[in-house]
Amino acid sequence: MNTLCIKKIQAVADISASQVPALLDKAQAEWHRIDTVNWDAYPYKPEVSFRIVHTGDKLLVHYRVTEESVRAVAAHDDGRVWEDSCCEFFVSPDGNDVYYNLECNCGGTLLLHGGQKGGERPSAPVSVLESIDRWASLGRTPFEEQVGERTWELALVVPASAFFLHAITDFSGLVMRANFYKCGDLLRTPHFLSWSSIDLPRPQFHCPQYFGEIRFAED
Repeated sequence: MNTLCIKKIQAVADISASQVPALLDKAQAEWHRIDTVNWDAYPYKPEVSFRIVHTGDKLLVHYRVTEESVRAVAAHDDGRVWEDSCCEFFVSPDGNDVYYNLECNCGGTLLLHGGQKGGERPSAPVSVLESIDRWASLGRTPFEEQVGERTWELALVVPASAFFLHAITDFSGLVMRANFYKCGDLLRTPHFLSWSSIDLPRPQFHCPQYFGEIRFAED
């Protein structure tokens, strides 16, 4: 099981997602790879890294991807973003089967659901989705698949209130279980990469039993 300590940085008033890359550079936030190929039928492995810090009441997430084609067809939040060039963060705040899947395509279109695997998993309210700021280096306009190697970045500012089934106000000192993914179900070369490995016979990200552990620094 992979483990990750998430650094705490000083809060910045009215931080926007476009500021995240520079802030994480300044904080010397460590990059981590999403590079585990769990299924032999999908061997393609684009270059994918992420880094993440917290400010107490917010998560700042930054992805960097180089892949052989890009796609951002999903035009509205809560759409089928996993079919596009997509980075995903699944997290269980209590370390049990109640978890969230926060999925965002390379155009900044977002999906967020929460609940138990196999049970009712409601979508986040519109107000919650709107509270998550996004910056996409490829812009926010949807586009069909573009073939040819591209490098793109995505940054998110996720308030603690985005975990709408919980009452989290401060991440400091918390321990959670999580996984980070990169996928593109309808790309010319489909792929399904993970940060923490998965031992299942076919692609499946909704598997909290294979989440790694993330620890939030207190200061």
